Amino acid sequence: MPRTLKRGPGWQIGWDEDAPEFVGLVGGDDWALELTAAELEDFCRLAGQLAETMSQMAAELMEEERIACELESDRLWLEVEGFPQSYSLRMILLTGRRAEMGWDAAAVPGLIQAAQSLRVF
Repeated sequence: MPRTLKRGPGWQIGWDEDAPEFVGLVGGDDWALELTAAELEDFCRLAGQLAETMSQMAAELMEEERIACELESDRLWLEVEGFPQSYSLRMILLTGRRAEMGWDAAAVPGLIQAAQSLRVF
């Protein structure tokens, strides 16, 4: 898989195995951030874990209750916030070049689905 870029409304995620250092990419409609392989792997793993947590919380919360959950690795921090069926996602890059970004609730389902199917690791 030399180069892959998946896009949807409000999100994009990609992989370029020929890139010298920053082989991964995450972004929105009009912005993007390149990631190392380890950072992209953490993003995909943590985003999937948070999505699973939100799905499980649906049975525990009342319909009008909102929740925030966060996970982090030594490379990045992720947080989801909202309702179990509709939530935003924020990410803070904790290493080197440091960055903070986010996706609104409309973009998150497609981004997480694409992240789980990117399987480049």
